[in-house]
Amino acid sequence: MKIGFIGLGIMGSRMAANLQKGGYSLIAYNRTREKAEQLLSRGAAWADSPAKLATQVEIIFTMLAHPDAVKAAALGKDGILSGLAAGRLWVDCSTVNPSFSMEMAAQARAHGVRFLDAPVTGSKEPAALGKLTFWVGGEHADLETCRPLLECMGNRIVHGGRQGMGASLKMVMNQLLGTSMAAFAEALVLGRSLGLPLEILFEALLGGPAAAPFVAAKRARIETGNFEDADFPLRWLQKDLHLASVSAYETGVSMPLTNVAKEIYRFAMREGNGDKDFSAVYHFLARDYGFKPGGDGHSDDAH
Repeated sequence: MKIGFIGLGIMGSRMAANLQKGGYSLIAYNRTREKAEQLLSRGAAWADSPAKLATQVEIIFTMLAHPDAVKAAALGKDGILSGLAAGRLWVDCSTVNPSFSMEMAAQARAHGVRFLDAPVTGSKEPAALGKLTFWVGGEHADLETCRPLLECMGNRIVHGGRQGMGASLKMVMNQLLGTSMAAFAEALVLGRSLGLPLEILFEALLGGPAAAPFVAAKRARIETGNFEDADFPLRWLQKDLHLASVSAYETGVSMPLTNVAKEIYRFAMREGNGDKDFSAVYHFLARDYGFKPGGDGHSDDAH
C-alpha cells in the first residue's frame, strides 16, 4: 500500500517517519523540499505537487498549519482532489475548525473521495515516539481501513462520530490547553508579585487540584527562560484559540475567557514570541512586572 503525506513540519515529519518505520511505502510532498530530505534518504519518494502525489497513493494524510493551507493543498491548482481517484481515502490531521472540516468532507464527497478528520494531541516528542492521540470523525469503516496506520503514529484513537467530530474534539482540547496555560502563567506572576519564589510556587501547584497536569512539562522552560525549539509554537495555539472562538460564534456560544486568552497570545506574538513554545506566554505576562524570565528576583528597573 502506498501512502501519501503532505505537510512535514514539527509534527508531520515525525508522523511520516513512523509510517516509514512501520514498513509503509511513502510518497511525500511539502512546500519546501528540504524538510523531506530525511524521509527521502530513507526511501520515501517525492512528488512535485499534491495532485501528482494523489495519483500514486491509496491513502493520503495532510498535516498542515491552518485551514487556508489545507484548502490550498486540496482545492488549489494541482490540489489533492484533482488527482485522488474515487474511492481513495483522505485523512486530514490538521487542526482546523469543525465547520471547515465539514466543508472539506463535502468537497471530498463531491469528488467521490472518502474523508476522515483526524487531528492529533501531542507535541514533537510524542510524535517522534508514536504516542499521539487521534481524534477521529467519519465513517467507522474508513477508520478501520486506516487504523493500522494511525497505530504507527499514535497510541490512542478516539472516534468522535460523524465527519467534523474529530475536529470538534480537538477544538475543545486546545481551547483548554490555551486558556489553562495562560491562567497558570498569570497565577505564577501573581505569586511572584507577592514574594513567592518560583520553586515554591511549582512545588505547591504541580500535582495539586488547581493546575492542569500538562504544565509540569513546562516547568523547566519557565525556570530557565528557554522557550526556543518549541514543542508547540505559540502562534499556532493562538490560531487554535481563534478557531475555537469562530466555532463558538457559529454555534451561538459565549466564550469570554477564550477570547481574552486569544488576545493575550496575540500580544505575545507581537513581541516576538510567535515561534517560541506556547509556555512563553508566561514570559510575556511576567515582563510587565520586571521579573527576570526564569529567576525569582526582579530586573534592575523593577518598581
